[in-house]
Amino acid sequence: MTNNSLENNSLVEQRDYTLIIDKSGSMSTQDQLGGKSRWVAVQESTLALAKKCEELDPDGITLYLFSSKYKRYDNVTSDKVSQVFEEHQPMGKTDLAGVLYDALNNYFERKEDGEAKPNGETIVVITDGEPEDRKSVIRLIIEASRKIDRDEELGISLIQVGRDKLATKFLKALDTQLESIGAKFDIVNTVTIEDMRGMTLAEVLLNAVTK
Repeated sequence: MTNNSLENNSLVEQRDYTLIIDKSGSMSTQDQLGGKSRWVAVQESTLALAKKCEELDPDGITLYLFSSKYKRYDNVTSDKVSQVFEEHQPMGKTDLAGVLYDALNNYFERKEDGEAKPNGETIVVITDGEPEDRKSVIRLIIEASRKIDRDEELGISLIQVGRDKLATKFLKALDTQLESIGAKFDIVNTVTIEDMRGMTLAEVLLNAVTK
């Protein structure tokens, strides 16, 4: 147990963290998250995540907000989170492929230039719906898995908010079938609404970057 804890600690330090947040129109929905909209709950959880990541990486996180288009913010510390969210409101579709391409490309470019952290990158995606182009998302993840030397180098956690059954089905397939369709490593972990089991979104997010 102690050795595993030490190993986990060493893996989460000296690592970069990217958070990709769905801001499609359905994120304004109020559901199981204590009467708050998904958008408000995600903002609060992003603040908690940014604070935790500052302990691990004082440079701050890379933050994307996406729907039909995306916008990237680099070196976001906890004091900047509210400012970023004030610039956006939920609207549009769920073009996950476009934003994921940029995030992965950003990591591999930094790695090539010697600017990536020694322990690699964790990318966390928060979404409530099925992506517009599922095949492109799958292809991007498989291609990324073939560019890394060890499975710990790159981790992609997809966290579902809301109860969209198609989104749940897609996320579960990503979690269990990647290697069987050509991925070099299983670099994806997914958390569906059923998996949360009473955990808050903030707790799920923190687990995604510390385990």
